[in-house]
Amino acid sequence: MPSEAGRLACRGVPGYHIVMKYLALDYGLKRVGVAVSDPEGRMAFPRCTLARETRDAFFRELLALLERERPDAVVLGLPLHTDGTECLTTRQARNFAASLKRRMNLPLYWMDETLSSLQAESDLRQAGRSARSIRRVVDQQAAVRILETFLGQPEHRRIMA
Repeated sequence: MPSEAGRLACRGVPGYHIVMKYLALDYGLKRVGVAVSDPEGRMAFPRCTLARETRDAFFRELLALLERERPDAVVLGLPLHTDGTECLTTRQARNFAASLKRRMNLPLYWMDETLSSLQAESDLRQAGRSARSIRRVVDQQAAVRILETFLGQPEHRRIMA
């Protein structure tokens, strides 16, 4: 459910834009990168990386993060092969989405994350980051890439999970 600002805010132009804050997740088996948008849903910023040590601890930490950030919706990266076909990680991400939907009451969207981690690593390397520094933040940067792609899409092309 959109926040009060999300329900009421609009631009003074035809085809107004509903203002919403998004939180994006770059799903991984060991780590999940997190990015958030600004309150207007226009820009993406890295937030943190969550370790997936145990299922219960991970979901506890993720739900606490959702409570702190108070997004209007969540965007989950959907891992696909470069030809668009699904893989084992796609099924795991779909299972993760089902678990997340049972635990929260927010809209959940899919965003193709093909090559997001490779692009994120390249972005960080070009920014002069060390290999050690890249490893610490690459999942967050991949979440930023996922969220930027999502925010750049027209609302009618966004896919609900």
